[in-house]
Amino acid sequence: MSAAAFLLVVAVVSTLAGSTAAVVGFGIGSLLTPLLATRYDAGLAVALVAIPHAAATVLRAWRLRGAVDWPLFRRFGLWSAAGGLAGALLFTRLGGSALARLLGALLVLTAVSALTGWATRVTLPRWGAWMLGALSGFFGGVVGNQGGLRAAALFGLGLAPATFVATSTMTGVIVDAARLPLYVARSGGALRDGWALLLVATGGTVLGTMIGSRMLLGLSPQRFRTILALLIGLLGLLLLVRG
Repeated sequence: MSAAAFLLVVAVVSTLAGSTAAVVGFGIGSLLTPLLATRYDAGLAVALVAIPHAAATVLRAWRLRGAVDWPLFRRFGLWSAAGGLAGALLFTRLGGSALARLLGALLVLTAVSALTGWATRVTLPRWGAWMLGALSGFFGGVVGNQGGLRAAALFGLGLAPATFVATSTMTGVIVDAARLPLYVARSGGALRDGWALLLVATGGTVLGTMIGSRMLLGLSPQRFRTILALLIGLLGLLLLVRG
């Protein structure tokens, strides 16, 4: 595939990824990272995706700032950011097929439990939020799919669609602020060489975010949970296959 054709594919996928993330709170890393990994090594692909991911996440957080559950954010989000920083630091040492498959299996189980209604019957203790935040952030930092793991961790908390996406997104802002400097320091030269790809991917995710935000407001809680569960399951299957 020529460079121009690849940029066109990136533009389409990044727009779709931005729209998906605006609806369910994740999807940019899950869709763009495998695509870029077809041309770059895994570490550089994760670093390249981190920039358009951060831009779209900040925009989404600003648009949904009024729906954030701030007490939950303080318990879950800050611990997720700490875990994400630790995971990003250990990315090159711990990333591997066995871990990807394990996390993929956990996501598939989360989706099955949600679709069967089991997840709604489980009540987490108060300390469970910070534990899930730390674990989802850490493993997300290692495999580069923090949003999906964060969504799985938040799934059983019974949040309204806008509150779910807003709280997850605000957490994503903190996680991106923690990990982006590490990725830039590790791959700075390569990132500068990929300026055209970064420009296209960032524009696509921003456009997709604006489109998807309108879709989110029209979803009922039940339909939102079904879509979210299906996408978590698909992400799990993707990790299993990639692993």
